[in-house]
Amino acid sequence: MPTSTTTENAVAALADDLARETYESAEEVLRLYRPVLRALATAAGPTVEVVLHNLDGTDVDLGHTIMAIENGHVTGRAVGGPSTSLGLDVLKDRRGNHDAFGYTGYTSDGRELRCSSVYFHNRAGDIIASLCVNVDLSPLLLARTTLDALLPPPVPADAPKEHFGADLVSVMDSMITEAIREIGRPVESMSRDDKITVLERLDQRGATQMRKSVEAIAKRLGISRVTAYSYLEEARTR
Repeated sequence: MPTSTTTENAVAALADDLARETYESAEEVLRLYRPVLRALATAAGPTVEVVLHNLDGTDVDLGHTIMAIENGHVTGRAVGGPSTSLGLDVLKDRRGNHDAFGYTGYTSDGRELRCSSVYFHNRAGDIIASLCVNVDLSPLLLARTTLDALLPPPVPADAPKEHFGADLVSVMDSMITEAIREIGRPVESMSRDDKITVLERLDQRGATQMRKSVEAIAKRLGISRVTAYSYLEEARTR
């Protein structure tokens, strides 16, 4: 299923094309891009509204700018419907670059939208129309809320960790693996201090009380048994 990011990329690509084109009127824009609206909306699905606004002329009625719209149920608008608050900014500077992608919008009932807008210019450089894509994030936010409710809460840093194995040797090996992983680098790249830290953590967790544990740790760290005991003693003095 296409994502909102995919839709935004398509609109951005369209904006690059528009930057090199000029148009005689908003009606020409409508004639050329009406099929594009339907294609975008069909590809992206029912949660994506695609709108074409008429901003042509010196006395634009922002209450009635919509020339064409697909999936108008997203914002509850239809042909002949209004612009948004951004229309006011555009009309203050009709020759500026107002193209914008991935900004946040809100419906009248409080739903969050991810929006992108591109603008069409005439030969004089004035903005005469705009194409806007508005993605309703409600289904995604609901899905995230549902998943968050199903997932366990974050584990406190001081919560106990339990290791399972078919025997104590495999339990010990699991504890060693975890202690090494916590360092964040492979054994071959560990410094002397890193290896002392591994022994310190295993000692604090009781792993060094297991039979032949120090020998097993030494083997995993690539050091001798004697060095491992020396590191352990140093770790206990920290």
